Amino acid sequence: MSAVTVVATRWTQGWELTLAGEEDVATQVRTLDKARQQIVDYLDTVDPEVDHAEWEVTVIPADEIDAQKVRAVREGTTAAARAQEEAARATRDLVADLDRKKYKSADIAGLLSISRGRVSQLLTESRTP
Repeated sequence: MSAVTVVATRWTQGWELTLAGEEDVATQVRTLDKARQQIVDYLDTVDPEVDHAEWEVTVIPADEIDAQKVRAVREGTTAAARAQEEAARATRDLVADLDRKKYKSADIAGLLSISRGRVSQLLTESRTP
């Protein structure tokens, strides 16, 4: 998968979108929630031989302070998602381990502050190949 970074500059009708590293405005949008699709459409127009539908499009504001804040929040969100995935994996592994050690489901639930139903779900997942 390929990626492109887009710099968004506010103007009276919305936002001008410029590909990072280029000077000319590529396209415009009224609101930034439409920026990704607008950039994909633009790239498809200038390079029709390439399918840009799955490209990663990162939009950042032209204001550098705002851009730094946006990057920091995105990085924090990504790190939190990774931590949550790791915690979920560790929980599944621990539930399976405690079950093998003959802990009762109610005891596992109490130790991990989860419901017995969740323990049952996790055990089912750990037993599924």
